[in-house]
Amino acid sequence: MAAISQQRVKICLVLLCLVSASAYSTSSSTTTSVTLSNSLLNPLFYAIKCPQALDTIKNIVINALANDPRMGASLLRLHFHDCFVQGCDASVLLADTATFRGEQSALPNVNSLRGFEVVEKIKYALEHECPGVVSCADILAVAARDSVVALGGPGWPVGLGRRDSTTASFSGANTDLPSPFLNLDGLIAAFQKKLFTAKEMVALSGAHTIGSARCLLFRSRIYNESDIDPTYAIQMRANCPKVGGDSNLSPIDITTKHSFDNAYYTNLINKRGLFHSDQQLFSGGSTATQVKSYSTFPLLFKFDFANAMLKMSNLSPLTGTQGQIRKVCSRVN
Repeated sequence: MAAISQQRVKICLVLLCLVSASAYSTSSSTTTSVTLSNSLLNPLFYAIKCPQALDTIKNIVINALANDPRMGASLLRLHFHDCFVQGCDASVLLADTATFRGEQSALPNVNSLRGFEVVEKIKYALEHECPGVVSCADILAVAARDSVVALGGPGWPVGLGRRDSTTASFSGANTDLPSPFLNLDGLIAAFQKKLFTAKEMVALSGAHTIGSARCLLFRSRIYNESDIDPTYAIQMRANCPKVGGDSNLSPIDITTKHSFDNAYYTNLINKRGLFHSDQQLFSGGSTATQVKSYSTFPLLFKFDFANAMLKMSNLSPLTGTQGQIRKVCSRVN
């Protein structure tokens, strides 16, 4: 009975905190787990210098998702692939030139990242509204949050005031971004490198409740692994042959591919994880209980995800006089 009472209290706290997060509150209830937050980041950073900035970003994101629901996952992924390399500094947006090699051609990103045109559209609009004020790094952070909210997920208060890097790390993108082929220990180690706990890793993995993946990245799972539902494997093979079709797309969450919910975790329990790394969260051992909790308590997942995203968005931001405010997100000024 005591355990049940504690669970009820926890769920009630989750409900209260989710209301706060969805309203983008800056209350401490949604920031207690953030250990990397930078005191120079402030959700009200543009309140005076560019008061319409957040509305502009939100409107363009919503329009983009109306035309292509997959874009929500793409914008969320851009933010993740930015922050996990050299911090949330928009380095992932820098395009290669004759004298510069950025992160877009790294193995985890090449022929994979998308949504750059949406970011540039936002940047173009903001440069007309308030030139030289809003950074590309902040655009990525806010667009990721707004994408999740638009698809039914939780909101979180995004601290603002990041500046844009003038460098990128091709090698960092190759080494620091977690591979879909990792076992559970490898996943935990990859996130631990960025100071995330195993629990936060499982919560952030819930981003795979939206988006699609290329056949190349899950072919070995659907043809060679045993901890997979046979019917699901056959269904996935229809669009991913043993040879060829490397770029054929399949939804990562086959149940509700355009809704940000907890179906991803239920899929793992049913052995319907698309990536090897996905299924490892349940079949690998130590995180299986957390997967079950998220499958049973969707609000708990959304609360933990919002907190983990808030922490991620504070990974090593450039602030003050560091970096620059790029005029075009794909190149330095």
